[in-house]
Amino acid sequence: MKPVSFFNATLLSLSFVFLSACGGGSDTPPLGTVTGVVTLDDKPLSDAEVTFQPEKGRPSLGKTDSEGNYTLVYTASDNGALIGPHRVLITTAVEAFSDESGGGNDREARPEILPPKYNAQTTLTAQVKPGANTIDFPLKSKE
Repeated sequence: MKPVSFFNATLLSLSFVFLSACGGGSDTPPLGTVTGVVTLDDKPLSDAEVTFQPEKGRPSLGKTDSEGNYTLVYTASDNGALIGPHRVLITTAVEAFSDESGGGNDREARPEILPPKYNAQTTLTAQVKPGANTIDFPLKSKE
């Protein structure tokens, strides 16, 4: 009987070590929450994709609502962006998508309405600090 109970105790101990190594700590680096408003010529810009790209690491993404509000998401379970400087890209372009499953999720292409200085040749930057950050982007169609 002793070898079986010793085996069970060892197995149980190893299980706790394994679980604590896998899920006991978070691998998520420090993040700051980021929200803001994107406007184009002083009007809310809806359905724009906002990307914060840090010098190193995973980018954070957001999408503007009908009022131009966005919230950045780092992972499916974590809102925010890495602390530090970021290049910011804002785009309204959408590629066409054909749903071959017949689910009716087809999407038409939408051209870019923003100047390249906000996306392909971005000049936008932002500094994310610990805690809550409000970072607005008042964009102009011509400058």
